[in-house]
Amino acid sequence: MWRRWTSVLRTPLGVAATALTLAVLVLAVVAPMIWTDNANAVDTGNILAGPSGDHWAGTDNLGRDILFRTLVATRLSVELALAATAIAVVAGLVLGTSGFLLGRRAGRLISAGINIAVAFPGILLALFFAVIFGVGATGAVFAIGLAGAPAFGRLTHTLVAGIESRDFVSAARIAGVGRPRILVRHILPNIAEPLVVNATIGAGGALLSFAGLSFLGLGVQQPHYDWGRLLFDGISSIYVNPAAALAPGAAVLLAGLAFNLFGESVAKGLGVGVVGGIPALPPAPPALATEEVSVVEAHHEDTDLVLDVRDLEVTFPGRRGPIRPVRGVSFGVRRGEAVGVVGESGSGKSLTALAVSRLVSETGRVDASRLELLGTDLRASDSRAQRQLLGTSLAMVFQDPMTSFNPTRRMGSQLAEVARHHQGMDRRSALARAVDRLRSVRITEPERRARQYPHEFSGGMRQRAMIGMGLMGTPALIIADEPTTALDVTVQQQVLDLLQAIREADGVALVLISHDVTVVGEVCDRVLVMYAGRIVEDLPAGALATDALHPYTRALVAAVPDMDTDLDQPLAVIPGRPVDPADVPPGCAYAARCPLASARCRTEDPALVDAVPGHRVACWHAGEPIDVEVADREQVRVP
Repeated sequence: MWRRWTSVLRTPLGVAATALTLAVLVLAVVAPMIWTDNANAVDTGNILAGPSGDHWAGTDNLGRDILFRTLVATRLSVELALAATAIAVVAGLVLGTSGFLLGRRAGRLISAGINIAVAFPGILLALFFAVIFGVGATGAVFAIGLAGAPAFGRLTHTLVAGIESRDFVSAARIAGVGRPRILVRHILPNIAEPLVVNATIGAGGALLSFAGLSFLGLGVQQPHYDWGRLLFDGISSIYVNPAAALAPGAAVLLAGLAFNLFGESVAKGLGVGVVGGIPALPPAPPALATEEVSVVEAHHEDTDLVLDVRDLEVTFPGRRGPIRPVRGVSFGVRRGEAVGVVGESGSGKSLTALAVSRLVSETGRVDASRLELLGTDLRASDSRAQRQLLGTSLAMVFQDPMTSFNPTRRMGSQLAEVARHHQGMDRRSALARAVDRLRSVRITEPERRARQYPHEFSGGMRQRAMIGMGLMGTPALIIADEPTTALDVTVQQQVLDLLQAIREADGVALVLISHDVTVVGEVCDRVLVMYAGRIVEDLPAGALATDALHPYTRALVAAVPDMDTDLDQPLAVIPGRPVDPADVPPGCAYAARCPLASARCRTEDPALVDAVPGHRVACWHAGEPIDVEVADREQVRVP
């Protein structure tokens, strides 16, 4: 950042803006100390005099030197403008972050109010607030500050919404970090640059607005004076002495220009751009009674069952009614077991993982007849015990390692935050634990790496560090959502070997979400195949390539090239497109793409039932042979 800023200082605009701004600030400090007596000296024998060698800008109606008064007024003018800017920034931050802190419903109302306020010109709002707060400098400061708050609030709201969706914020939430702490530690540092830039430019606007209110008689009152007040006094004698109005007017122009140019120079130096009706869901079922149950006290009939999910549904509001991208998903994961989840994009794999970890956005609703982690009911409303359980017993490895970490914080402190928040460690002990976890995931020189930022890590190192963050507690379950997608083949294998070693060493359960059927078949014990928000087949990983029963599963396996694939022929893909969650057809969702589909498939949705022990499938034609000629004729091929 410093290098970018110094490069801008070498440009004519950067040098001029910086020099002009520093001159205004220095003048604001020095001028009252040197020229106050000259500015207040009354000379009744030289009233309303024009410019001369003794009085370069003439005198006012009491014979006071206008130039000296203009110079001395710099301090009050700049102080009031900065005070109004501070109010605008604070109020804008409160408005812009309220949606994140208070929840989406309250935030939507506040956002609507901000949008209405932004629709009015700033000076009109300033005049409105000036009438409310009364005439005078104090009232004008609040009037201009509150008038600038809506625009700053909308900018803050937009920036917060962009950072809120990042994986490192989700990781902080799953670790049980409260919203205020996430805002202060993770969101605000990442939006500080554009906020500072716009606050700097806003100071120039506040200076001009304040001069306007004082000129209208609503700002600074006698015997005090700022540039707007001097302009008001000088305009009455403009025909006698034009310099009486030109001197304070030029000061307002130069100072406003200095702040605006300086802000634009900062924006250019930091690479920052300057930013000047859905139906509701049906009522949710009554919340279950919540009790503070510790992890130790949690129990279940099957003591090896780490995760128990029954009839899981995720619902979002849509313009044509509720959308259910996850529909009736049921499965369990036992201690030390690795379960793979495969399916095309949009099949509901990641949403299922987010629902289990309570990371579904606030517009969504999660329903289930059972949703338990280590025997603790995750359907209950948020509580301290539940946050501690999720923060220490569940590790989430996200798809993009670059967005999984806060780019403004060192890696060691990010890992240490988990231990400090949930295990009560002091700063030194937590950092030592973080270094140890980095070492455990095979990162070389962990002491040095802990002092580095995420951008100094390679993609594979960031992914291993993400796994290390999950190991800061004592996880019983690791959910890895496409952990190898952005990595090369060699690093992919390293990450998968690491997950396998952790599972075998500590008996940790693993849920691996992937598009790669081959990887899932090699790493996992059991595979869940999802399509259109449902599990269509649950089978042992060893049976994936040879004994799959559902046509969709067989099509996924067939679409993976192997050593026997004829390279002279186009690669096989599944015909058609995945189902839109907002428009799921009746019957089996895969029927439109299935070569075995019958009339029954298009009207009746098959249930997920046991075909053989340990193998469930949802299909009316499970295991039936597929006519190769028909399948080839319907198959879409790509070169």
